[in-house]
Amino acid sequence: MRIDIIAVGKLKERFWVEACAEYLKRLTPYARISVTEVADRSLRFCDNDDQIRALEAQDILKSLSPSAFLIVLDSRGEQLDSDELAESIAEMQNRGSSHIAFVIGGSVGVDAHVQAKSKLVISLGKITLPHNLARVVLLEQIYRSFKIISGEPYHK
Repeated sequence: MRIDIIAVGKLKERFWVEACAEYLKRLTPYARISVTEVADRSLRFCDNDDQIRALEAQDILKSLSPSAFLIVLDSRGEQLDSDELAESIAEMQNRGSSHIAFVIGGSVGVDAHVQAKSKLVISLGKITLPHNLARVVLLEQIYRSFKIISGEPYHK
């Protein structure tokens, strides 16, 4: 399976980079994973949040493969537990979807144009996470999903 993660913003702190690298390494037996970082925008250079989302959306859409099953992370999305996420990934595999793309937006969220192209919008919970932490949590949950799908033990 191929999984693309398109994330707004660059990981700057070493601890985020190391955490992501660890889960990317753990995922190598299960899937080909790529992470694409697109530039995050700020009000220093944009007039408002809508303009920020629109500019980030342009970069996100350029990074997406048309063959990918698109999943957007949004705080208002469907909340799945780990077993449900694993079940969703397994169902995609069983239906012949061998390519999934996850989008993690920036600090002002994901533009409606990107969400409209998604097949699924999920939330990592009711709390708001900084996008750096959301990336680590997403990678961990994808790894956990593959362990569940494979019937392999994983700490609880």
